[in-house]
Amino acid sequence: MSDLNKLTISGARDALAKGETTAQALTEACLAEIEGAGALGAFVHKTPEIALDQAKAADARIKAGEATAMTGIPLGIKDLFCTRGVPSQAASRILEGFKPEYESTVTQKLFDAGAVMLGKLNMDEFAMGSSTETSVYGNAVNPWKVDERQLTPGGSSGGSASAVAADLCLAATGTDTGGSIRQPAAFAGITGLKPTYGRVSRWGIVAFASSLDQAGPMTKSVRDAAIMLSAMAGHDPKDSTSRDLAVPDFEAALTGDIKGTVIGIPREYRLDGMPAEIEKLWDEGKAMLADAGARMIDISLPHTKYALPAYYVIAPAEASSNLARYDGVRFGRRARLAAGDGITEMYEKTRAEGFGDEVQRRVMVGTYVLSAGFYDAYYNRARKVRALIKRDFEEAFDQGVDAILTPATPSAAFGLGEMADADPVAMYLNDVFTVTVNLAGLPGISVPAGLDVEGLPLGLQLIGKPWEEGDLLNTAYALERAAGFVSKPEKWW
Repeated sequence: MSDLNKLTISGARDALAKGETTAQALTEACLAEIEGAGALGAFVHKTPEIALDQAKAADARIKAGEATAMTGIPLGIKDLFCTRGVPSQAASRILEGFKPEYESTVTQKLFDAGAVMLGKLNMDEFAMGSSTETSVYGNAVNPWKVDERQLTPGGSSGGSASAVAADLCLAATGTDTGGSIRQPAAFAGITGLKPTYGRVSRWGIVAFASSLDQAGPMTKSVRDAAIMLSAMAGHDPKDSTSRDLAVPDFEAALTGDIKGTVIGIPREYRLDGMPAEIEKLWDEGKAMLADAGARMIDISLPHTKYALPAYYVIAPAEASSNLARYDGVRFGRRARLAAGDGITEMYEKTRAEGFGDEVQRRVMVGTYVLSAGFYDAYYNRARKVRALIKRDFEEAFDQGVDAILTPATPSAAFGLGEMADADPVAMYLNDVFTVTVNLAGLPGISVPAGLDVEGLPLGLQLIGKPWEEGDLLNTAYALERAAGFVSKPEKWW
């Protein structure tokens, strides 16, 4: 069997340019791997015909000398992205049968660059979750395994993380509302980049929380993240939150030279009861960056402790508004009505059948905090806390900090079912290191940096200045080279 599916984007680009392989051969290798990986639950809609047609077009483009860095690269697309004529359900029963007549801006940009779509990837329903266990398709599974335990690939972009880690595709799209790119990337031992809010268009992406959602790449290396971000990013007049900025060549920023770079170490990220191996990895990350020429300084982000409660007020509030459009009237699922039922019963039955427990929970919380008697006590107060969190970061950057180093997650991947039925708050704590980045609209990246005592991957997170993804990626590149993480899951699926 071909190992072409194990290539990185940069490796495949170079092989294609030299004529050592073809986009069709790359695509066929990935499709064959996907067929044998049903146990991972990563792909939920396969599109082999589309993939092979796109691959043939990519080969023609390469032959004509019109290739970009993404031409012929086989990708998995998270089910949150609308793809023309292909089921786009956001892993929810309420969008059953929905096939958009339009293409999301991100996928259109990737296809315009010559990328190939292998299919749609599993996720938590409407991106609400940290373990890909709220999906209507059933859970995705982490390709990393300990004994017979099946582990979560994280969430909500768990299918993306699983597919990339298992070499089912060369890279994948993800979305990050509170850590949903970075947490699964850390759990699966891959690289996950959340860009600055507004760097990548949200048009055509099924909304969870509009002021927090941001699409980004999930890849096998920092270089691949830089290449893919350049293709995904750019101003979009169809998205009012999209920033009108030129897109740099992010790959060109990867010099690896970080001499003189100032790295902030936030004291508030040292949590009570944090596992010793997370603390140890953090210390090792600081040492790696210092050896590469960076300077570590202690900083304070005093409002960090309020980030999780603020996030779990703001995100459900925005979700309750966004999900109000799913009513059984215009598209998606409509419940079967009894004689005499009216529009109110249609709304109630459709939403009861179509939304899973976690989505219903968050919609109810969001509706509550937006209600007349509680708006100021909860939602307005959370908005004020969000402003304070953003100001904490601004003050740190004003003091000369170039990037901030933290753990990506409070633990390695946990077992499927171990937290899903527990107190939901225990699951929400998985976002403790990541939500601040979304609340402040900053870029953040998770880089695999080590293994825990059971041999599972652990990630480190770097947080950068707004709109300076190039500098952030270069610092991440230096960390990646110093960490030398090359471990891969042993194939069992």
